[in-house]
Amino acid sequence: MTIRTHFAGLILIAGALLLPTHTAAQTNPNALTALDKSIDLSVGDHVKVQQLLHQLQQAVAKHNAPVVASLVHYPIKVNPGKKPFTVKNEKAFIKDYDGIITADIAAAIFKQKYEHLFVNSQGAMIGDGEVWITGFCRDKSCKQSDIKIGTIQDTKNLKP
Repeated sequence: MTIRTHFAGLILIAGALLLPTHTAAQTNPNALTALDKSIDLSVGDHVKVQQLLHQLQQAVAKHNAPVVASLVHYPIKVNPGKKPFTVKNEKAFIKDYDGIITADIAAAIFKQKYEHLFVNSQGAMIGDGEVWITGFCRDKSCKQSDIKIGTIQDTKNLKP
């Protein structure tokens, strides 16, 4: 990791900590309840999504590649902004961590507040689509599932 990348990450963390904590969801408990229900229906379990978001933010802040890698569903196709590629497993993710979790993607992760997640049938979106948290079936009947990161991409250069 370069000093510039590390410094940018520290600035983003500091900025996120200085943001006001008063949100629309805190003033309207029904909005948060609706978000929780939407996540439960679309992803699987709002508590697990909230925990995954928190773990992801903490791990990226600490540049803890193994923890971030453990939150991902494999194989995953990533597009950090230059050329998309497929990451087959945690070991490969850890090796390519700095090329996958770019400054722009890290910034989106740091800025995301749980109560402002966008949710649809694809999952829960972080930022403008830089990261998607999705439910994955572990068996054919989908009685057992995991909630993991299913998409990582730089959205600044995506064309509509």
